[in-house]
Amino acid sequence: MHRSKRFREIDKLVDISKTYSVEQAIEILKKCPPVKFDQSVELSLKTGVDAQKSEQLVRGTVLLPNGTGKRVVIVVFAKGEKIQEALDAGADFAGNEELFEKIKSGWLDFDAVVATPDMMRDLGKLAKVLGPRGLMPTPKAGTVTADVAKAIAELKAGKIEFKSDKHGVINVAAGKLSFQPAKLKENVVAILSAIIRAKPATAKGVFLRSFSMSSTMGPGMKIDMQGITEIQGAKE
Repeated sequence: MHRSKRFREIDKLVDISKTYSVEQAIEILKKCPPVKFDQSVELSLKTGVDAQKSEQLVRGTVLLPNGTGKRVVIVVFAKGEKIQEALDAGADFAGNEELFEKIKSGWLDFDAVVATPDMMRDLGKLAKVLGPRGLMPTPKAGTVTADVAKAIAELKAGKIEFKSDKHGVINVAAGKLSFQPAKLKENVVAILSAIIRAKPATAKGVFLRSFSMSSTMGPGMKIDMQGITEIQGAKE
């Protein structure tokens, strides 16, 4: 199989039989031949939960200390004066019926949804559209709230949600490759700490089994779990 020059260069930088520290992985990702956009740095964590049990879903939020590096387009479902309050706080779109119709017609050009509690009955009709994309607002994530201004401010500051999938794996972005290494590491540590704190009470055995880092168009690297164990130990 013919591999592009870019991938041959990447192959020289990464030894797939090795594990790396978070710092080493960031350094290698930054050395990879560039692409035409600012790549996301992505984390994939395999947990030891029983993904078949709903009570072992790992879910939570974390405010990234250095933000996400991307502009977050926010939709707010609200009525009355809350619509203007949301727009004043920086929401890109706010309203009710017209937004329902727009989304039903296939519009999904946004990154986060906030809703006031009185909108949730109606918003349930969009659960099949928003849910699979991780866009359905929830009280636990702070996105179902009467304080829409606070929710918008947190999302713009870098608050993200994480959730384990049906295999017990959590995939989450830690920022952009253009970030300074120390800032990327701070975001990674914040994410790991939040995930460890979200360990379900009924989960048995080793909670974090494996962890890899990659960039959007870059290689995936296994991270040495020793450093993660130290973070885990500090939180317990």
